[in-house]
Amino acid sequence: MIKSMMDSEREAALRVADLMVTAAITAPKGSGKDTVRAAVLTGDDKKHLAEIMRQIGTENKEEFYLRDADNIDSSHCIVIIGCISKSFGLPNCGNCGFKNCAEMEKAGARCAFNVTDLGIAIGSAVSIAADNRIDNRVLYSAGKAANRLAILDDVNLYYGIPLSTTSKSIFFDRNPEAVSF
Repeated sequence: MIKSMMDSEREAALRVADLMVTAAITAPKGSGKDTVRAAVLTGDDKKHLAEIMRQIGTENKEEFYLRDADNIDSSHCIVIIGCISKSFGLPNCGNCGFKNCAEMEKAGARCAFNVTDLGIAIGSAVSIAADNRIDNRVLYSAGKAANRLAILDDVNLYYGIPLSTTSKSIFFDRNPEAVSF
């Protein structure tokens, strides 16, 4: 049996995506409370996310959504990481900008611990991709589309991290002639 280079690259990207999800979930959390959720999108689910990104870009006249959607089309998969909004119930924290958790919840704001945990989880995930030499980029735009699709239960803040194995990173040159999978 001969395994093609493209098959090896795709399988490697998917293995790394699984490791990224694991790294995100096992990353340190504030007070040990887990509010981070993650998933990997491939195939039609990945294409649907890119379609929603194009819709958002067209609706809001923001070209970078279209560029980012093209990058997702050219990627093997995309890791979606988000967090649920869950106050810690601390009486005098104030890190969110409100006096306490009750005021934060009433205003519909996000707990600073949740958002910080999400950032740490994303950092842990992308470090796995970097350690394995898989090109990636954290995309707010993909997160916005994931939110519209409600990909993860109870999550209201998302980011997406597409993975690519082309000889030159598609995420930094943003070459419209990038290879599509």
